[in-house]
Amino acid sequence: MNPETGEWHFRPIGRVHSPLKATGTRKREKAKIEIFFPYVDGLQGIEAYDELLILYWMDRLVEKDREVLVVHPRGDESRPMRGVFSTRSPHRPNPIGLSRVRLIARRGNVLEVDGLDAVDGTPVIDIKKVDRDY
Repeated sequence: MNPETGEWHFRPIGRVHSPLKATGTRKREKAKIEIFFPYVDGLQGIEAYDELLILYWMDRLVEKDREVLVVHPRGDESRPMRGVFSTRSPHRPNPIGLSRVRLIARRGNVLEVDGLDAVDGTPVIDIKKVDRDY
């Protein structure tokens, strides 16, 4: 954190390679996550887990999207407005995305996963194993 501005800075650890090319898609797809070489050692042992949590930065949102605090869930205007923290809307102050995925395979610095809803090129900021005992 920068103590003067109060801003946080993330270091992307990787990038999504996905058939999803546009925001607003609600599909979950098979995709690849390329982990940048400085972070590859962090993948040691990941093959032992079949489910992972992928945190990513929704970098295609514009600044005004980050000011939205109330939305119609899933963009459906027939549904009552709700606060963004009670939805999965990408419009939020900090556009952090989260997907629970199934790990298909690890090939070097690439994870093949199923169930990711991030668009192609999205920066990955963290990966965590799903811990059912936590």
